[in-house]
Amino acid sequence: MERKVGIIGAGISGLLASKYSLSKGFTPVVFESRSTVGGVWTETLQITKLQTPKPLFQFSDFPWPSSVVDDFPSHSQVLDYIQSYARHFDLLRHIKFNSKVLSVAHDGPPEEKIQAWQLWGGDGEPFSSKGKWNLTVEDTHDNSTEVYQVDFLILCIGRFSDVPNIPEFPAGKGPETFNGKVIHAMEYAAMDFDRAAEFIKGKRTTVVGFQKHALDIAMECSTANGTERPCRVLYRTEHWNVPDYLPWGVPLAYLYLNRFAELLLHKPGEGFLLSLLATILSPLRWVFSKFVESHIKKKLSLEKFGMVPKHSFLNQINSCLVSTVPEEFYERVEKGSIQLKKAPKFSFCKEGILVDGENTPLETDLVILATGYKGDEKLKNIFVSPTFRDSIVGSPTASLPLYRGVYSSENPTVSGDWILRECFKLVHIGDEVPVGDGTFKPPSIKEMEKDAEKWDKYMKRYAGGKYYRRSCIAAIHIWYNDQLCKDMGWNPKRKKGFIAELFQPYGPFDYKYAHHQN
Repeated sequence: MERKVGIIGAGISGLLASKYSLSKGFTPVVFESRSTVGGVWTETLQITKLQTPKPLFQFSDFPWPSSVVDDFPSHSQVLDYIQSYARHFDLLRHIKFNSKVLSVAHDGPPEEKIQAWQLWGGDGEPFSSKGKWNLTVEDTHDNSTEVYQVDFLILCIGRFSDVPNIPEFPAGKGPETFNGKVIHAMEYAAMDFDRAAEFIKGKRTTVVGFQKHALDIAMECSTANGTERPCRVLYRTEHWNVPDYLPWGVPLAYLYLNRFAELLLHKPGEGFLLSLLATILSPLRWVFSKFVESHIKKKLSLEKFGMVPKHSFLNQINSCLVSTVPEEFYERVEKGSIQLKKAPKFSFCKEGILVDGENTPLETDLVILATGYKGDEKLKNIFVSPTFRDSIVGSPTASLPLYRGVYSSENPTVSGDWILRECFKLVHIGDEVPVGDGTFKPPSIKEMEKDAEKWDKYMKRYAGGKYYRRSCIAAIHIWYNDQLCKDMGWNPKRKKGFIAELFQPYGPFDYKYAHHQN
């Protein structure tokens, strides 16, 4: 009997889901709102590069071509690589392009009955007989709609696109008061390169934000206008953005991406001995963080510019907020073509921006909000049912309640890519997550919820502040992958020898033949 797997999104996660659904004998139906594969890489800035070292950002069964020699490939090279993967595994024929999923509805038992289930999907099976999913899909060319029915649903919609996070302002102090132009970084990235360059040319531009997108936009504005019309970067919090991945000549991977580094952290579901060891080794955790921080401060002259963060690098990496600083960024700050301005709160006025506590407005012609996206809202709004909407994003004071960061305990036969996109975007073991092939059996819903609570405790312990909602596993990705390996009956230890297992960094190729070896 044919089993249809609905996959929303043809970015990296959607392609992986499609490939491995096919390998299990299922029929994937991929819905992509754009006209090509690649997800966020289809709309980037001209100077955007990969900010994760290439060896950590690759498919386990499809290495980068030898023609790509840089450790941080350009946006066009990344997009070519992703599209080559889709062609190589003949995935394009399973994708419905220009097809935007408007809504998802469960066709099955009443919600009251579903909430009383003790097993995921009612019987613990991914392809349950207790219901299917109806997807209302719009053809973006002619705006016609069609309803598709699938047996299993995988959400690969990403969290860094489509629904911009626009700051809220008091009445009369928002963008409507401003005489200039206000756009979100999403709109700027959607422009072609020539149009974007023309759009910012000759304008006094203010970029709000201090993550990768904001820094790249500031660099482009600086290139276009120089010191004559410097680009102002308005930021709320300083961040440990890295100049490279070699603090004092030591690869960062040896400090944070091996098993020894993970012994320094308290992990979800760990036993007494591991917990005791993490407590004993906690001073070393502090040393590693200070070691990296000292390198960043020295190389970027952060003290000179008043840009030393108050939080630790450990908090930064546990929030998945580590991004690379564009080359010559602080050189341009020193020369004056980029100006940095701290503004915990601000509002708009006719002339431009008014920082709270100051009387003189910052005059500007254009404001670009590089303030991120509302990933949670994007995730929940795709569901018709208010109950499903609430259950999949959970409480605003907790991390997303997803078992293994993938399976929703309360939404039957639905999974997502939420954590799978957080660990270097191409999760090593994420290439192999099984969908209903009998290898993996989810535990009871109560056990899934307890496990999610343990991960919530971990996120809050190390991410700090509001960032626990990002469901970041970067600092314990090996521990996370170990759980997946055990779920599927694989040996989680992928290295040869005790020393290598303890100290060598883990990457995608460590899991290349995992399913063959077991």
